[in-house]
Amino acid sequence: MLKLNNWRHGWPLLLALSPCAGGAAPLVGNPQAGQAVFKLCASCHQVGPRARAGFGPQLTGVIGRKAGSTSDYHYSDAMQKSGIVWSEATLAAFIRAPDDVVPGTRMRFWGISDERKIADLLAYLKASAH
Repeated sequence: MLKLNNWRHGWPLLLALSPCAGGAAPLVGNPQAGQAVFKLCASCHQVGPRARAGFGPQLTGVIGRKAGSTSDYHYSDAMQKSGIVWSEATLAAFIRAPDDVVPGTRMRFWGISDERKIADLLAYLKASAH
């Protein structure tokens, strides 16, 4: 049993061990707002039934797809060898900091730090997969 002799020094540990320590629930995105966020991506990427690669790969159905796997785009070796299958979590991390997730990626993007915008963008990408 854990005993804390001095509660003033022990409360951070108790907080860290509490069931609520996992952080807030993931944000639910708005696809319409995500369409506006996608404008940051649209100079290189496309989504939708007629999407094709440009300066970047097309992103239709990206969630659940293996990174570096579309046939109409020439990916970096780093992306092809990453072993990533894009989930909402891995894609959100990549959107935040592409070079941190796939060092050596060709994607030249500073990232998005606003969690609401990321959630909205993911919702838009999911809605555009059909």
